[in-house]
Amino acid sequence: MDHRRKLLRTLASSLFLYEKIQTAYANGKAVKSYAEKVITQSKDNSLHSRRLLLSKLSPMAAKKAIEVLGSKYKERKGGYTRLTKLNDHKAGASKVLLELVD
Repeated sequence: MDHRRKLLRTLASSLFLYEKIQTAYANGKAVKSYAEKVITQSKDNSLHSRRLLLSKLSPMAAKKAIEVLGSKYKERKGGYTRLTKLNDHKAGASKVLLELVD
């Protein structure tokens, strides 16, 4: 598995477990689209979608995505995540807060 996919997998897993993460702007933009697709896939509670989610997330995050987030966003068409810029002047890269919407 290449570095980029590992980064997306780790950040998305953390997002699903903790429901909000703080990261760099570029990483936040990348994981936002990745997480949106994973949540859409978690709405379908079939064996095939479970196995696909296990290949894209950690086992604990995949379980939470199927059991909690899939049913939570069942009626929602999209827009499951929110990206908010943070004022962090000490860091070189701009920081963002990526969180799941209610």
